[in-house]
Amino acid sequence: MNTETKLRNLLNERILIIDGAMGTMVQRYKLQEADYRGARFKDWHTDVKGNNDLLCLTQPHIIKEIHLQYLQAGANIIETNTFNSQTISLADYDMQSLAYELNVAAAKLAREAIHQHQLNTKQQVDCFVAGALGPMNKTLSLSPDVNNPGYRAVTFDDVANAYYEQIKGLVDGGVDILLVETIFDTLNAKAAIYAINKYFRDTKHNKIPVMISGTITDASGRTLSGQTLEAFYISVMHANPLSIGLNCALGAEQMRPHIEELAQIAACYVSAYPNAGLPNAMGEYDESPEHTASVIGEWAKEGWVNLVGGCCGTTPDHIAAIAKAMKKYTPRPLPELVAE
Repeated sequence: MNTETKLRNLLNERILIIDGAMGTMVQRYKLQEADYRGARFKDWHTDVKGNNDLLCLTQPHIIKEIHLQYLQAGANIIETNTFNSQTISLADYDMQSLAYELNVAAAKLAREAIHQHQLNTKQQVDCFVAGALGPMNKTLSLSPDVNNPGYRAVTFDDVANAYYEQIKGLVDGGVDILLVETIFDTLNAKAAIYAINKYFRDTKHNKIPVMISGTITDASGRTLSGQTLEAFYISVMHANPLSIGLNCALGAEQMRPHIEELAQIAACYVSAYPNAGLPNAMGEYDESPEHTASVIGEWAKEGWVNLVGGCCGTTPDHIAAIAKAMKKYTPRPLPELVAE
C-alpha cells in the first residue's frame, strides 16, 4: 500500500494530528551563537543565531528530541525543520550552498525520530514525515520598494529553482509528504507546485502526497497578496493536493470562520494548525493547551476538519490536548461532487 492510499484510509477513519511549533520549542533551549555554529561553522563569516534550520547539522539531537516530544504527544505527522531551507532564504546567512544538505539531514532526523518512537512504544505507529516548504522571505507578488511597485526581488524561475533543490533534498532524505505551508503569496506557492511537478516529471520518481496550507493575515479574510480564501483555493487546486488548509497568523478563535468557509468549498481534506492565540505585547503566546484544544474541538464537532495541529506558540502540551480532544469526533467527509 503506497503512502497516499494509507493516508487516505486513515483520514477517512479519524482526524489526524499535525505537530506543533518548532521555533517555540527551540527557544526553550536558550541557544547562543556558539551553539548554532557548532564545530563545523565555528569560524563562519556571518552571525548564524536564529537560523533554526542549521541546527539540523549543528545540534541534530535537539531537533530529534523536539520531534520525539511531538510524537509522544500524539502527532501523526511531523514536519521537517526546513522552513527556510532553500537558497533564497539561506542567502541571509550566505549559506545557499547548504540547501540540499539541510533538507536531506532534516528529513533523516524526522525519520529517525519516528523509528525511535516506534522502539519506545514497541508498536508500529501511524506516523508520517512532511517535508516543510516555507513561503520564503521574498515574494513574487509584492514589491519590497514602496517607490517602485513594479519591482520584484526575485523571478518566478528563481523561486521555482530554489524550491526544486529543496524538494530533491527532502525526497532524497525520505519524506512521505510535501507540505507547502504558511502561504501568504499564492504566486510563490504556484512556483512551489510547479517545482514539485517538474521534479517528479524529471526524475520519474513515484509522486508523493502534497499538502497545501495558506495564511489569512488579518481580519480582512485575505492573504497578504490580496486573495480571498476562495480565490486562493481555486488558484492552487490544480495541484490536486491531499489536503488544503490554513496555518499561522491567527489563533484558533480568529481562524474559525475561515475554516468553516474552507470546509464548505474544499473538494479535498481540510487541515488547520493555528497559533496559540494572538501574541501578547512581548510577542509571546499565552493561550493554554486546553483553550486551543476546545476551540479546535468545536470545529471537529461541526465536521469541518480532517487534520489539525498547532503553529506558533504551540508546544507538545497543546498537541497532546488537541489529540485527546479529537478522539471523540469523526473526520469531515469528503464532499460528493456533482458535475453541472
